[in-house]
Amino acid sequence: MSQFQVFSNPNPQTRKAYPYLLDVQSPLLEALETRLVIPLSALPGLRENGIKELNPAMVVNGKEVVAIAQQMAAIHKKDIGPFVCDASGFRQEIMSAIDFLVTGF
Repeated sequence: MSQFQVFSNPNPQTRKAYPYLLDVQSPLLEALETRLVIPLSALPGLRENGIKELNPAMVVNGKEVVAIAQQMAAIHKKDIGPFVCDASGFRQEIMSAIDFLVTGF
């Protein structure tokens, strides 16, 4: 797994609201059994009602999704689904959202 890769969410309880998981963990920590992920949502209206700096939009499989940085969590590697795409083109927006969550600016 690599940083800024998007994976399918295999959890049937959360998959509808959050179809994808964005891996944001440093590749230096690959040996850990967990990965730090940000859920990605395609819920209608979320982009308009979210906080732009905290919830950046990106495109996955041709559809706009929004990163829900405030719900970032560590999950076990085995609970991450198949690879979907690379989101490293959104690196700046993702890192800015994490900084905003932690520092407030």
